[in-house]
Amino acid sequence: MRTQVGIIGAGPAGLLLSHLLHLRGISSVVLEKRSRDYVERRVRAGVLEQGTVDTLIEAGVGERLLREGLPHHGIELRYDGERHRIAFEKLVPGRAITVYGQQEVVKDLIAARLEAGGDIRFEVEDVAAHSLEDRPYLTFGGERLDCDVIAGCDGFHGVSRPSIPPGVLKTYERDYPFAWLGVLAEVAPSSEELIYARTERGFALHSMRSPTISRFYLQVPPDADVAEWPDERIWAELRTRLETVPGFALTTGAIIEKSVTPMRGFVTEPMQHGRLYLAGDAAHIVPPTGAKGLNLAVADVRVLTEALTAFFHDGSTGALDGYSAACLKRVWRAQHFSWWMTTLLHTFDSDDAYGRRLQLSYLDYVTSSEAAATTLAENYVGLPW
Repeated sequence: MRTQVGIIGAGPAGLLLSHLLHLRGISSVVLEKRSRDYVERRVRAGVLEQGTVDTLIEAGVGERLLREGLPHHGIELRYDGERHRIAFEKLVPGRAITVYGQQEVVKDLIAARLEAGGDIRFEVEDVAAHSLEDRPYLTFGGERLDCDVIAGCDGFHGVSRPSIPPGVLKTYERDYPFAWLGVLAEVAPSSEELIYARTERGFALHSMRSPTISRFYLQVPPDADVAEWPDERIWAELRTRLETVPGFALTTGAIIEKSVTPMRGFVTEPMQHGRLYLAGDAAHIVPPTGAKGLNLAVADVRVLTEALTAFFHDGSTGALDGYSAACLKRVWRAQHFSWWMTTLLHTFDSDDAYGRRLQLSYLDYVTSSEAAATTLAENYVGLPW
């Protein structure tokens, strides 16, 4: 079996890459170890930057996104008993975010690929990449897939990055001394926009997935056990951290999912070796505070699509050779923004009274300076492509 691009991973990065290549007349096969049902139900990111929304619409997979997505033109920072709105419509006119779950993006992309006759192999076993520097090929479940290029879109724990020989990659990592307890609840959002709350008890985020489904996050110790967080305790802690301003009351309801997510930053350089190109979480992880993970994957895929188009249409290798350098500029910008948002809003056990007062002082600066608020807004909605 042969194709032009072998893609490992049927998450947003792999599926979008396959679809964009299809629109350019380039063939691909997507290999995914999980079932279709699993990847379509896997709840992950939910905040789409302006550029991500534009990309999906331009690719012809934005119909349901436009119909069901929730555009937001601001976010709220809540701390020290006050609320402060960061107004995108004033600070970055014409740009916004859209709340639309990653699993919905995946559903849309799978439907589009299958409708176009795309080749997606679910529940494949023992995927491995070979001969990366010469004539690459993939093996899986006793089969062989020859290809000109391999795209590793299989996440942090996938097989793509470990396929690169030792000593080629340099990695940069930062582990944060806390985690996020994520909660999905069958309850209407208590706010029209996202609330980022900084309290002495820790950070909390009020988000949403639809008019009837809300998403919440609580800062917890890195070794937190979900079993120690019954529903009653979760709602009590969310109230404590969110009901800190006059007139706000948190609406509660049935919790349908809860999980603990470690907070970390990770970047590997370069994002390529031979004919293997890494994209999304296979190459970088950001703490979720800045809502950059899915959006960075889309940005990688846009760059890779243009590079592969030049390669297959006229044999040019310049853009492919420069793929990693082009992506890493945005990756490190997003790493910095995510680190900044995380340190701005979370409490650290290592901070003394002086450090915590400095944090509040900087929050005051962000919410009172138009220049600082603009920096936050333009990074949050996504830097221009």
